[in-house]
Amino acid sequence: MNSARSGSGAGSTAGAGAGAVGANLLAVRSHNTALVLDLLRTAGPDGISRLELAERTGLTPQAVSKITARLREPGLVTEAGRRASTGGKPRTVLRLVPEAGHAVGVHLDRDELRVVLVDLTGTVVGERGAPLDLGAGAAVVVEAVAREVEGLAGDPARLTSAPLAADGHLLGVGVALPGPLDHIHGVLHRVTGFPEWDGFPLRDALSRRLGVPVVVDKDTNAAALGLAVGGEGGAFAYLHLGTGLGAGLVIGGGVHRGARTGAGEFGHQVIQLDGPPCDCGNRGCIEALCLAAVGRGDVGEAARVLGAGAANLVGLLDIDLVLLGGRTVAADPEPFVRGVAAVLGERARREGADEAAVPVRVASGGARGVAEGAAQLLLGPLFGRADG
Repeated sequence: MNSARSGSGAGSTAGAGAGAVGANLLAVRSHNTALVLDLLRTAGPDGISRLELAERTGLTPQAVSKITARLREPGLVTEAGRRASTGGKPRTVLRLVPEAGHAVGVHLDRDELRVVLVDLTGTVVGERGAPLDLGAGAAVVVEAVAREVEGLAGDPARLTSAPLAADGHLLGVGVALPGPLDHIHGVLHRVTGFPEWDGFPLRDALSRRLGVPVVVDKDTNAAALGLAVGGEGGAFAYLHLGTGLGAGLVIGGGVHRGARTGAGEFGHQVIQLDGPPCDCGNRGCIEALCLAAVGRGDVGEAARVLGAGAANLVGLLDIDLVLLGGRTVAADPEPFVRGVAAVLGERARREGADEAAVPVRVASGGARGVAEGAAQLLLGPLFGRADG
């Protein structure tokens, strides 16, 4: 990467109330520091030398030395021994310290709450869950989220490191929930089925309650981000079928949210004029048709409807891959994969491109994929992912 700048200044902090190390972690979000941190993370426990960091980032050795020295101060980076060189003295190898910082990911569903704690590598080191009624009111929901986050971050039995509340190692909390919402300002819109949330500033309310930075995004976007960070490449759509239906889109290596976080409202495509009513106010939406088929126990019909929506996405965006997730898919994945693939295959045959049918498979991550992706909303910018 030869376009990196030679400076090493830190970016500004965000949020309020983070402890000393948490604030330092947020302050390292400069472009060049992110490049170095990402290489340290991908190098793993074996580490990487300063010279290799300079070669791979295009930065000068002096700039790399300044950056790594600053990263060592809060304990983000440490020495991992020495490595023989082709000439001269052995090189000191540096590695990332995964437990130096953590992020919390929250999946706020219509009827349940799942919270995970991850270290700097994204490894889950703690997990909690509880039933939830999203319609119980903002005060009740905010307190429920805060209770689970504080219980996880402060319970040493659930962690591989010391309780975070005592030492300030928490970067913040990422919250993922059904849309529509405003990702930039952390404000909810008319969440489908729960119009009373319209205009509620969830990000600010949780940040005040917890005293740490908070980021809010749609559940499907968070899951898609987690998949991209985990190595899923190309342009893909993540279709999430649970208590509702939505899509997360990754195009050009980043999550595509749209100017108003409106991309991915997949479930509210109208595919049957004058069809059954949907909670969004329209009729004949894919979500309404798909959930109705699931309710009847007709998984084949649900998969066919889901496939029709997936075919629309393929036709509009020319994506490379369709990934399926969500609790309804997880309960019986094979019929969904088979049914969606059949619709996409038929579409490809009609276009004379049978061998180029877009593949379909179940997304990795399982039941906690959305929560893990929500944690990446905090980790992503630290390692140079602007879509985090």
